[in-house]
Amino acid sequence: MLAEEALAALALEADGYYVDATFGRGGHTALLLQALGREGRVLALDRDPEAIEAGQARFAAEERLRLVHAPFAELGTLVPAHSHGRPCRGVLFDLGVSSPQLDEPARGFSFRSDGPLDMRMDPTSGEPASVWLARASLDEIREVIAAYGEERFARRVAQAIVDAREREPLTRTGQLAQIVSRAVKTREPGKHPATRTFQALRMLVNDELGQLEKGLCGALFALAPGGRLALISFHSLEDRLVKRFMQRESRLDPELASLPVVPSALAPRLKLVGRKLRPNPAELARNPRARSALLRVAEKIA
Repeated sequence: MLAEEALAALALEADGYYVDATFGRGGHTALLLQALGREGRVLALDRDPEAIEAGQARFAAEERLRLVHAPFAELGTLVPAHSHGRPCRGVLFDLGVSSPQLDEPARGFSFRSDGPLDMRMDPTSGEPASVWLARASLDEIREVIAAYGEERFARRVAQAIVDAREREPLTRTGQLAQIVSRAVKTREPGKHPATRTFQALRMLVNDELGQLEKGLCGALFALAPGGRLALISFHSLEDRLVKRFMQRESRLDPELASLPVVPSALAPRLKLVGRKLRPNPAELARNPRARSALLRVAEKIA
Protein backbone atom coordinates (compact mmCIF):
# COMPACT_ATOMS: atom_id res chain seq x y z
CA MET A 1 0.00 0.00 0.00
CA LEU A 2 1.60 3.22 -1.24
CA ALA A 3 4.86 1.25 -1.40
CA GLU A 4 6.19 2.86 -4.58
CA GLU A 5 5.30 6.33 -3.35
CA ALA A 6 6.93 5.71 0.05
CA LEU A 7 10.18 4.45 -1.46
CA ALA A 8 10.28 7.35 -3.91
CA ALA A 9 9.77 9.76 -1.00
CA LEU A 10 12.76 8.28 0.84
CA ALA A 11 15.04 9.43 -2.04
CA LEU A 12 17.08 6.24 -1.72
CA GLU A 13 20.86 6.24 -2.05
CA ALA A 14 22.37 2.99 -3.32
CA ASP A 15 24.86 2.70 -0.45
CA GLY A 16 22.56 4.11 2.27
CA TYR A 17 21.44 2.68 5.59
CA TYR A 18 17.66 2.41 6.00
CA VAL A 19 15.15 1.18 8.57
CA ASP A 20 11.92 -0.68 7.89
CA ALA A 21 10.24 -0.13 11.26
CA THR A 22 7.31 -2.45 10.47
CA PHE A 23 8.65 -5.52 8.65
CA GLY A 24 5.37 -7.48 8.43
CA ARG A 25 6.03 -10.06 5.74
CA GLY A 26 8.84 -8.11 4.14
CA GLY A 27 7.19 -6.38 1.21
CA HIS A 28 8.74 -2.98 1.81
CA THR A 29 12.04 -4.51 2.90
CA ALA A 30 12.25 -6.45 -0.38
CA LEU A 31 11.70 -3.25 -2.36
CA LEU A 32 14.33 -1.44 -0.33
CA LEU A 33 16.88 -4.18 -0.95
CA GLN A 34 16.09 -4.20 -4.67
CA ALA A 35 16.79 -0.47 -4.86
CA LEU A 36 20.04 -0.59 -2.87
CA GLY A 37 23.51 -1.57 -4.04
CA ARG A 38 26.00 -3.99 -2.51
CA GLU A 39 26.96 -1.51 0.20
CA GLY A 40 23.40 -0.61 1.15
CA ARG A 41 21.96 -1.95 4.39
CA VAL A 42 18.49 -2.40 5.91
CA LEU A 43 17.52 -2.81 9.55
CA ALA A 44 14.02 -4.31 9.78
CA LEU A 45 12.00 -4.46 13.01
CA ASP A 46 8.82 -6.22 14.02
CA ARG A 47 7.27 -6.97 17.40
CA ASP A 48 5.56 -10.07 15.99
CA PRO A 49 7.81 -13.14 16.36
CA GLU A 50 5.96 -14.88 13.52
CA ALA A 51 6.92 -12.02 11.18
CA ILE A 52 10.57 -12.35 12.16
CA GLU A 53 10.49 -16.12 11.66
CA ALA A 54 8.95 -15.71 8.21
CA GLY A 55 11.50 -13.03 7.35
CA GLN A 56 14.43 -15.19 8.39
CA ALA A 57 13.23 -17.90 6.03
CA ARG A 58 12.51 -15.52 3.15
CA PHE A 59 15.76 -13.57 3.40
CA ALA A 60 18.07 -16.30 4.71
CA ALA A 61 20.75 -15.51 2.12
CA GLU A 62 20.48 -11.72 2.29
CA GLU A 63 23.61 -10.33 3.97
CA ARG A 64 22.49 -6.71 3.66
CA LEU A 65 19.53 -7.22 6.00
CA ARG A 66 19.40 -7.33 9.80
CA LEU A 67 16.09 -8.56 11.24
CA VAL A 68 15.31 -7.73 14.87
CA HIS A 69 12.38 -8.84 17.02
CA ALA A 70 11.50 -5.58 18.76
CA PRO A 71 8.83 -2.86 18.80
CA PHE A 72 9.59 0.28 16.84
CA ALA A 73 9.24 2.24 20.06
CA GLU A 74 12.87 1.18 20.64
CA LEU A 75 14.15 2.74 17.39
CA GLY A 76 16.18 5.36 19.22
CA THR A 77 18.43 2.71 20.77
CA LEU A 78 18.22 -0.02 18.12
CA VAL A 79 19.52 2.04 15.21
CA PRO A 80 22.74 3.17 16.96
CA ALA A 81 23.23 -0.38 18.24
CA HIS A 82 23.04 -1.97 14.77
CA SER A 83 24.22 0.72 12.34
CA HIS A 84 27.91 0.58 13.35
CA GLY A 85 28.16 4.32 13.00
CA ARG A 86 26.60 4.54 9.54
CA PRO A 87 24.24 7.51 9.08
CA CYS A 88 20.59 6.53 8.86
CA ARG A 89 19.22 7.90 5.59
CA GLY A 90 15.60 6.93 6.03
CA VAL A 91 12.96 5.31 8.23
CA LEU A 92 9.75 3.78 6.88
CA PHE A 93 6.65 3.01 8.97
CA ASP A 94 3.64 1.07 7.66
CA LEU A 95 1.23 1.14 10.58
CA GLY A 96 -1.66 -1.04 11.63
CA VAL A 97 -2.28 -4.76 11.59
CA SER A 98 -0.74 -6.87 8.83
CA SER A 99 -2.72 -9.05 6.43
CA PRO A 100 -1.32 -12.32 7.88
CA GLN A 101 -2.41 -11.21 11.35
CA LEU A 102 -5.90 -10.39 10.11
CA ASP A 103 -6.21 -13.56 8.06
CA GLU A 104 -5.12 -15.96 10.80
CA PRO A 105 -8.06 -16.63 13.18
CA ALA A 106 -5.75 -17.85 15.95
CA ARG A 107 -4.30 -14.35 16.32
CA GLY A 108 -7.68 -12.96 17.38
CA PHE A 109 -7.64 -9.75 15.33
CA SER A 110 -10.57 -10.41 13.03
CA PHE A 111 -14.31 -10.25 13.68
CA ARG A 112 -14.96 -12.19 10.46
CA SER A 113 -13.69 -15.56 11.75
CA ASP A 114 -13.81 -17.18 15.17
CA GLY A 115 -10.64 -17.50 17.20
CA PRO A 116 -9.14 -16.76 20.62
CA LEU A 117 -9.82 -13.18 21.73
CA ASP A 118 -6.14 -12.23 21.87
CA MET A 119 -5.16 -9.32 19.54
CA ARG A 120 -1.54 -9.07 20.76
CA MET A 121 0.97 -8.28 18.02
CA ASP A 122 3.58 -9.94 20.23
CA PRO A 123 1.94 -12.99 21.85
CA THR A 124 4.96 -13.35 24.14
CA SER A 125 4.23 -10.17 26.10
CA GLY A 126 1.32 -8.25 27.54
CA GLU A 127 -2.20 -9.51 28.18
CA PRO A 128 -4.83 -10.69 25.66
CA ALA A 129 -7.93 -8.61 25.01
CA SER A 130 -10.01 -11.28 26.78
CA VAL A 131 -8.10 -10.73 30.04
CA TRP A 132 -8.59 -6.96 29.93
CA LEU A 133 -12.29 -7.28 29.10
CA ALA A 134 -12.76 -9.65 32.05
CA ARG A 135 -11.50 -7.11 34.61
CA ALA A 136 -12.22 -3.66 33.12
CA SER A 137 -15.09 -1.60 34.48
CA LEU A 138 -18.03 -0.47 32.38
CA ASP A 139 -16.65 3.07 32.21
CA GLU A 140 -13.17 1.87 31.25
CA ILE A 141 -14.57 -0.22 28.40
CA ARG A 142 -16.76 2.66 27.22
CA GLU A 143 -13.87 5.14 27.30
CA VAL A 144 -11.56 2.86 25.32
CA ILE A 145 -14.15 2.10 22.65
CA ALA A 146 -15.10 5.76 22.36
CA ALA A 147 -11.53 7.09 22.29
CA TYR A 148 -9.72 4.47 20.20
CA GLY A 149 -12.64 3.25 18.11
CA GLU A 150 -14.42 6.61 17.77
CA GLU A 151 -17.57 4.57 18.29
CA ARG A 152 -20.68 6.67 18.83
CA PHE A 153 -22.46 3.69 20.41
CA ALA A 154 -19.63 3.11 22.90
CA ARG A 155 -21.84 3.09 26.00
CA ARG A 156 -24.30 0.66 24.46
CA VAL A 157 -21.47 -1.66 23.38
CA ALA A 158 -19.76 -1.47 26.78
CA GLN A 159 -22.99 -2.32 28.58
CA ALA A 160 -23.60 -5.28 26.26
CA ILE A 161 -20.09 -6.59 26.97
CA VAL A 162 -20.51 -6.28 30.73
CA ASP A 163 -23.91 -7.99 30.62
CA ALA A 164 -22.54 -10.82 28.46
CA ARG A 165 -19.50 -11.51 30.62
CA GLU A 166 -21.75 -11.98 33.64
CA ARG A 167 -23.32 -14.94 31.82
CA GLU A 168 -20.10 -16.50 30.50
CA PRO A 169 -16.42 -15.57 29.98
CA LEU A 170 -15.65 -13.72 26.76
CA THR A 171 -12.83 -15.72 25.19
CA ARG A 172 -13.63 -15.84 21.44
CA THR A 173 -13.70 -13.25 18.68
CA GLY A 174 -16.97 -14.72 17.43
CA GLN A 175 -18.62 -14.09 20.79
CA LEU A 176 -17.52 -10.48 20.87
CA ALA A 177 -18.50 -9.83 17.25
CA GLN A 178 -22.03 -11.11 17.91
CA ILE A 179 -22.38 -9.04 21.11
CA VAL A 180 -21.30 -5.86 19.35
CA SER A 181 -23.43 -6.56 16.29
CA ARG A 182 -26.52 -6.77 18.47
CA ALA A 183 -25.62 -3.53 20.26
CA VAL A 184 -24.77 -1.48 17.17
CA LYS A 185 -27.91 -1.08 15.10
CA THR A 186 -26.49 1.04 12.28
CA ARG A 187 -23.10 1.31 10.64
CA GLU A 188 -21.48 2.97 7.62
CA PRO A 189 -22.15 1.09 4.36
CA GLY A 190 -19.67 -1.73 3.88
CA LYS A 191 -18.47 -1.75 7.50
CA HIS A 192 -19.08 -4.54 9.98
CA PRO A 193 -20.76 -3.35 13.22
CA ALA A 194 -17.78 -4.63 15.25
CA THR A 195 -15.10 -2.83 13.21
CA ARG A 196 -14.62 0.10 15.59
CA THR A 197 -14.76 -1.98 18.77
CA PHE A 198 -12.16 -4.45 17.50
CA GLN A 199 -9.93 -1.55 16.40
CA ALA A 200 -10.21 0.05 19.83
CA LEU A 201 -9.32 -3.12 21.73
CA ARG A 202 -6.41 -3.88 19.41
CA MET A 203 -5.01 -0.39 19.88
CA LEU A 204 -5.35 -0.68 23.65
CA VAL A 205 -3.80 -4.15 23.95
CA ASN A 206 -0.80 -3.12 21.84
CA ASP A 207 -0.50 0.48 23.14
CA GLU A 208 -0.38 1.52 19.50
CA LEU A 209 -0.52 5.29 19.95
CA GLY A 210 2.02 5.25 22.79
CA GLN A 211 4.33 3.05 20.71
CA LEU A 212 3.91 5.36 17.72
CA GLU A 213 4.80 8.48 19.71
CA LYS A 214 7.95 6.80 21.01
CA GLY A 215 8.77 5.44 17.57
CA LEU A 216 8.50 8.86 15.93
CA CYS A 217 10.78 10.40 18.56
CA GLY A 218 13.22 7.53 18.12
CA ALA A 219 13.22 7.90 14.34
CA LEU A 220 13.90 11.62 14.60
CA PHE A 221 16.81 10.92 16.94
CA ALA A 222 18.22 8.14 14.72
CA LEU A 223 17.97 9.93 11.38
CA ALA A 224 21.03 11.67 10.00
CA PRO A 225 20.62 15.23 8.71
CA GLY A 226 18.94 15.01 5.33
CA GLY A 227 17.46 11.61 6.20
CA ARG A 228 13.77 11.11 5.54
CA LEU A 229 10.86 9.79 7.55
CA ALA A 230 8.03 8.20 5.54
CA LEU A 231 4.93 7.01 7.36
CA ILE A 232 1.85 5.19 6.08
CA SER A 233 -1.17 5.28 8.41
CA PHE A 234 -4.65 3.80 8.13
CA HIS A 235 -7.00 5.64 10.46
CA SER A 236 -7.57 9.12 11.78
CA LEU A 237 -6.05 8.66 15.25
CA GLU A 238 -2.72 7.51 13.81
CA ASP A 239 -2.68 10.16 11.11
CA ARG A 240 -3.61 12.89 13.57
CA LEU A 241 -0.71 11.94 15.85
CA VAL A 242 1.73 11.82 12.92
CA LYS A 243 0.49 15.12 11.51
CA ARG A 244 0.84 16.89 14.85
CA PHE A 245 4.30 15.43 15.44
CA MET A 246 5.56 16.56 12.04
CA GLN A 247 4.00 20.00 12.41
CA ARG A 248 5.43 20.43 15.91
CA GLU A 249 8.92 19.46 14.79
CA SER A 250 8.83 21.56 11.61
CA ARG A 251 7.63 24.87 13.06
CA LEU A 252 9.47 27.50 15.03
CA ASP A 253 7.82 28.56 18.27
CA PRO A 254 6.26 32.00 17.49
CA GLU A 255 7.73 33.39 20.72
CA LEU A 256 11.22 32.73 19.30
CA ALA A 257 10.59 34.30 15.91
CA SER A 258 11.80 37.73 17.00
CA LEU A 259 15.15 36.48 18.28
CA PRO A 260 18.13 37.45 16.08
CA VAL A 261 19.57 33.95 16.56
CA VAL A 262 17.49 30.92 17.48
CA PRO A 263 19.32 28.42 19.70
CA SER A 264 19.93 25.24 17.73
CA ALA A 265 18.22 23.14 20.41
CA LEU A 266 15.00 25.10 19.82
CA ALA A 267 15.12 25.28 16.02
CA PRO A 268 12.84 23.09 13.88
CA ARG A 269 14.24 19.59 13.36
CA LEU A 270 12.08 18.56 10.41
CA LYS A 271 10.83 20.02 7.18
CA LEU A 272 7.72 18.65 5.51
CA VAL A 273 8.14 17.01 2.09
CA GLY A 274 5.19 17.37 -0.24
CA ARG A 275 1.55 16.84 0.69
CA LYS A 276 -0.07 13.78 2.16
CA LEU A 277 -0.69 11.10 -0.47
CA ARG A 278 -3.50 8.57 -0.93
CA PRO A 279 -3.49 5.37 -3.03
CA ASN A 280 -4.23 5.81 -6.72
CA PRO A 281 -7.32 4.21 -8.28
CA ALA A 282 -5.29 1.32 -9.73
CA GLU A 283 -3.98 0.32 -6.30
CA LEU A 284 -7.44 0.62 -4.76
CA ALA A 285 -8.79 -1.70 -7.44
CA ARG A 286 -6.08 -4.26 -6.61
CA ASN A 287 -6.33 -3.91 -2.86
CA PRO A 288 -9.52 -2.52 -1.24
CA ARG A 289 -7.78 -2.58 2.18
CA ALA A 290 -5.70 0.37 0.97
CA ARG A 291 -8.71 2.71 0.81
CA SER A 292 -7.86 4.48 4.08
CA ALA A 293 -4.06 4.61 3.66
CA LEU A 294 -2.25 7.95 3.93
CA LEU A 295 1.43 8.73 3.39
CA ARG A 296 3.21 11.63 5.08
CA VAL A 297 6.90 12.46 4.59
CA ALA A 298 9.38 14.73 6.37
CA GLU A 299 13.13 15.33 6.21
CA LYS A 300 15.48 15.91 9.11
CA ILE A 301 17.13 19.31 9.06
CA ALA A 302 20.87 19.64 9.63
